[in-house]
Amino acid sequence: MQALTRFGQSLLVAAVLAASMPAMAQKARRVAPEQLSNDWILINNRKEGIQVDVPNSGVNLYKPGCVAVTYTIGSDGIPMNIQVAKVTPRSDLGKAAISAVSKFRYGPSLTNKHEDPVSTYYIVPFNSPGDKTRQAAMMAPCKLPGYG
Repeated sequence: MQALTRFGQSLLVAAVLAASMPAMAQKARRVAPEQLSNDWILINNRKEGIQVDVPNSGVNLYKPGCVAVTYTIGSDGIPMNIQVAKVTPRSDLGKAAISAVSKFRYGPSLTNKHEDPVSTYYIVPFNSPGDKTRQAAMMAPCKLPGYG
């Protein structure tokens, strides 16, 4: 009987732990790209740039466009769960955009002392015009709602 009671207690403890798991595994807070520097700062060397693996052939590779890529910055400052969210116009540049974002490295800001992960997105421009106003207009369709 005593063994059965211990077994019952073990099951109760296991059930309580299982029920509390979703509360412990909280989602990373969503942060708009323009607010990201409040939590994480991109530390890649700007002089070296980011090398992107662009395909040799495909759909709309040479047209101006953008790719919105969502990702989570982990507590180590490395992007994870990288996914293409939007491509405008339709093209085969999604993998190239993922390639670029996967090479980003971040350091925590002064207000992110606990190095809390956040979810955000980055708009990767391709074949963009040199004029800032035209570039902003080209990238506007890739802006994602729900961040911020």
